[in-house]
Amino acid sequence: MTAKISPSKGSPYARILGVGGYRPSRVVPNEVILEHIDSSDEWIRSRSGIASRHWAGPDETVAEMSIAAGGKAVADAGISASDIDAVIVATVSHFKQTPAVATDIAYRLGAGKPAAFDISAGCAGFTYGLTLAKGMVTDGTAQYVLVIGVERLSDLTDLEDRATAFLFGDGAGAVIIGPSQEPAIGPTVWGSEGDKAETIKQTLPWDVYRDTPAEQVRFPALTQEGQAVFRWAVFEMAKVAQEALDAAGITAEDLDAFIPHQANMRIIDSMIKALKLPDHVAVARDIETTGNTSAASIPLAMERLLATGAAKSGDTALVIGFGAGLVYAATVVTLP
Repeated sequence: MTAKISPSKGSPYARILGVGGYRPSRVVPNEVILEHIDSSDEWIRSRSGIASRHWAGPDETVAEMSIAAGGKAVADAGISASDIDAVIVATVSHFKQTPAVATDIAYRLGAGKPAAFDISAGCAGFTYGLTLAKGMVTDGTAQYVLVIGVERLSDLTDLEDRATAFLFGDGAGAVIIGPSQEPAIGPTVWGSEGDKAETIKQTLPWDVYRDTPAEQVRFPALTQEGQAVFRWAVFEMAKVAQEALDAAGITAEDLDAFIPHQANMRIIDSMIKALKLPDHVAVARDIETTGNTSAASIPLAMERLLATGAAKSGDTALVIGFGAGLVYAATVVTLP
């Protein structure tokens, strides 16, 4: 006789209840980058839109930045840390392979004994985590989930690589996902294109660095084929963003805000044009003063839009992350 398994009993829907961010105290203008590469401030701004970025100090670790951002998200959501049932951390720059940094963050926030794990999905990591958290809440395995995107990409930046030295910044962004009585996170359109994996990658695997004499190899860093990534992001990710709008049953006219991964200002502008976004849509341009913070970029940009009043609680926003893998994920959300 086959036993009958009781069905999961979760909330009918899920939503973002609160958001928080942390930017390191050190601001690094382009002039500092130009001490290491043959370029100019004008060239960097025209190619990327970046004027400055934040770099973490010795005490601003992946865990510390996450705790700061996570604490703000908890407070913004109006819950207690002890209410958190799961912690998901998206990052590619936590150098300890195990245990997951999520477990340390959960403990130090006072979350009790939640499920806790890290995910590696590059610049799409936050949107992947958002999707997983939504599933947990609607499945009933969690009521409140803390999703964090955090990076210390300054640790993986080759300051002599003219193509990437100016791109990366550090920081952490976090949201609380919880129950909702109406749809507030749309279907996710996500996927990967592994045949393009070499276009964004770490220069060396850790074991090669370990096994090679120090005088023969440099510390691993992030590198990319800039033109290939640009073309992919502009032409393919606009299609994915449109699919997310279609899946949510809305049009560009229904949007209040657009929060893409902060990879490059030219990519953002090209996506706006491809999607034919109306002028009333607030567009996140956090990259200008924060740089590319990979998994942290979307929640940091979301927090800034809300803090500056460019977007407000209850607004409808399209979010899309894309990057190393190559991986991507897009969805439509109601802002907290």
